[in-house]
Amino acid sequence: MSPALSRASARRYVLDANALIGFFEDREGTAGKIERLLGDALRHDLPLLMSAVNWGEVFYTAWRRHGETQARQAEARLQELPIAVISVDRERASRAGALKQKHSLGYADSFAAELAIERGAWLVTADPEFSKVGKALSVYSLPRYEK
Repeated sequence: MSPALSRASARRYVLDANALIGFFEDREGTAGKIERLLGDALRHDLPLLMSAVNWGEVFYTAWRRHGETQARQAEARLQELPIAVISVDRERASRAGALKQKHSLGYADSFAAELAIERGAWLVTADPEFSKVGKALSVYSLPRYEK
């Protein structure tokens, strides 16, 4: 199969913050699934997607839990991974705000959902709250992490 055909038939995935945090923290049941998705992204030359808002959530969570040095290391590691961080403009923010209002999602979660819906992608998450969005959002579920 040609790379172009392979890319066209491959599924798109959007990472919620908890998916990347679970990968960085090597959480059982999550890290391996994210590793497989990253491998597929490399093979198909089709990066995983993440909203810049959700990347900010990963960054501040790493800083809060492990310190600034670990947060900066996570940022450097992100640069090496096949993950495209998608910026937020006014239109995207308005669509995310509408999702938040309609479905009572968390603010950052609404950006992950918006990006997945807009790109026709599967949202990779451990958060069961996304089920509120219904059939408009395809969810690739990860195990729930209990602190």
